[in-house]
Amino acid sequence: MLKLTNLSKCYTTGEVQTTAIDNISLEVNEGEFVAITGPSGCGKSTLLNVLGLLDLPDSGDYELNGESIGRPNEMRLNTLRRGRIGFIFQSFNLIEELTVFENVELALEYSGVPRAERRTRVTAMLERLGLDHRATHRPSQLSGGQQQRVAIARALVSRPSVLLADEPTGNLDSAHGEEVMALLKKINQEGTTLVMVTHSPSRRSRQADAFPCSTARLSATPCGSQPPNSPDRLLHGCDSGPCPPCACGLAAGCAYWSLNSRIIRHET
Repeated sequence: MLKLTNLSKCYTTGEVQTTAIDNISLEVNEGEFVAITGPSGCGKSTLLNVLGLLDLPDSGDYELNGESIGRPNEMRLNTLRRGRIGFIFQSFNLIEELTVFENVELALEYSGVPRAERRTRVTAMLERLGLDHRATHRPSQLSGGQQQRVAIARALVSRPSVLLADEPTGNLDSAHGEEVMALLKKINQEGTTLVMVTHSPSRRSRQADAFPCSTARLSATPCGSQPPNSPDRLLHGCDSGPCPPCACGLAAGCAYWSLNSRIIRHET
């Protein structure tokens, strides 16, 4: 479904060059729930932006649903994003002047979905996420967990093939964070491919396949067979000291399935 091959992205500010992601190759298969973890500056959000077509790589190839993205113009990017990718952000990004129903409906309105179909799909989505009784409320009348559920509903209502979540629990307390993570896991179990960025090892270890990254170069090779209820693939990399053991119980530096990943950050 998502395939990156030898992909790199750099940013230049004045005389300072930052390599956000360096020659990374990985695949996310249909139906997987993948978490990308690591400290600030290791390239997590840049990688998610590239996956979501919010940014383009400097080199390498990105395939989405078997189609090479290449160097599309803005119109093509908008078409690809609108039809295939859903986004969930840490800050919710809800419009206070709109009701819950209207916030979710907005995604369909921009896609040109007829009004009658919009209302049917939004109503069904709010019921699915337990928000139907909040349809006429404003975002400020909701808890943080409820606001994030609205954001998830807005991302899902367009029926994307993949859902990208950038620190979806970052602004939530522990209880609401667990609630949102349980919801994301349920959505994944119902068939939606999900890629999440998080700095929290506890969040990813219980809910998703994990690719921890650090400021060190990372690489991985296939390891043993997948144990029950564990991540499909796991990558550890630490720039100082030992990494925690991975879900398969083997030493740090292993990965399920196939992954050859290097995520680094440096300044010159």
